[in-house]
Amino acid sequence: MKTAFQSLTDRVVVITGASSGIGRAAARAFAQRGAHVVLAARRERALRKVATECEQLGVRALAVSTDVTDADAVARLAEAAMAAFRRIDVWINNAGVGLFGPFAGADLRTQRRVIETNLFGAMHGAAAVLPIFLEREQGVLITNVSIGGWAPVPFASAYTASKFGLRGFLAGLRQEVAHVKGIHICGVFPSVVDTPGYQHAANVSGAQLRPARPLYSADAVAETFVALAYEPRDEVAVGWPARLARNAYALAPATTERIAGRFFRTYIKNARPAPRAGGNLFLPVSAGAGSSGGWRKGAAPWTSASAVSWALLAIGLGFLGAGVYAQRVSANRRHELEPQPLPDPASSPAY
Repeated sequence: MKTAFQSLTDRVVVITGASSGIGRAAARAFAQRGAHVVLAARRERALRKVATECEQLGVRALAVSTDVTDADAVARLAEAAMAAFRRIDVWINNAGVGLFGPFAGADLRTQRRVIETNLFGAMHGAAAVLPIFLEREQGVLITNVSIGGWAPVPFASAYTASKFGLRGFLAGLRQEVAHVKGIHICGVFPSVVDTPGYQHAANVSGAQLRPARPLYSADAVAETFVALAYEPRDEVAVGWPARLARNAYALAPATTERIAGRFFRTYIKNARPAPRAGGNLFLPVSAGAGSSGGWRKGAAPWTSASAVSWALLAIGLGFLGAGVYAQRVSANRRHELEPQPLPDPASSPAY
C-alpha cells in the first residue's frame, strides 16, 4: 500500500467546487484532521461561509473565487495558495456540472461548457499544481470522476464524454509522473450521491430530475478523499453501484448500454414534467449551498434509476458465475488433454 502522509495536520489542501456538495463536505473533513484548506468556487458568499466553518475547527482557510474553465484563474488559485501557505500537499479537482437530456436538445455551446468544466477544469488544475509537486517531488492529485467515467450515462452524452476523458487523462498523467515516487494521481468514482448537484444541473429532457436509492452521502466521498491523502490509490469507487457499473461494462458493454438506455427512456417517459433549465453551466445559482441536497429522505426505494443499479448487479453476478463455470470447464479440458506418459518398455511383457 502506498503512503503519502502519516498526518494531515498543517498540510495544505486545495479543493475546487467547494461551495456545496462533495466539495463542502471535503473541506470540513480535511479541516477536522487539522489541514489548512484553500477553497475555490464561483459563489464567493457561499465559499466564505464554508471557509468560516473550517476556521472554527481551528485551521486556516482561504476562499478564492474561481471559475475552473479559466486556466489563468486556476493558475492564480495555485499562486494564492502558495503565497498564503508556501506549499500545496493535496489538490482536489472536484468542480463539475451536469446536463441531462437528449443530445439534440441542447446547442453545441451548452454541450461544450460541460466538457470545459468537467474535463478542462481538471486539466487546468493539474497544470497549475503539477509543477509545484514536481519541484517538491511530493503531492497527491485527487480528481472526482463519477460512475459515468466507468459506464456511459444515457441522455448525458457530453457529461459521459467528459468523464471518460477524465479517466483517460488521469491514466496517461499517472504514467508520466510514475518515476516520482512521492507524486500520486488518484481518480474517485462515486455512485449516485445526495448533493445539490441535481438542483444545479441543466435539464433539457422535459422530465423532473429525482435521484433514487441507493444514494450515498457527500461525506462518504469526502472521507474517500481523506483516505487517499493518507494512502493513495489509482482508482477508487464509492458505493457498490459504481463497482458493478465498471465490471458490467467491462464484461458486457453492449448489454449494459441497452439496459441503461431502456431504463432511462422509461424514466423520462414516466417522470413528472419539468421546464427546460440552464442550471449553473454558465452562471452560478443561489440554490443549494449545503453538502446534502436533501434527497435521501425523499428518495423513492424503486425507480428507473435504482432499477438500473439492480440490473447492473444482475449482469455482474451473471458474468461472474459464467466466468467461474468457464474457468472450471477450461481446467477440466486441460486435464483431459494432458499427454499421458508412455509405458516403460523394460516393464512391458515380452511377446
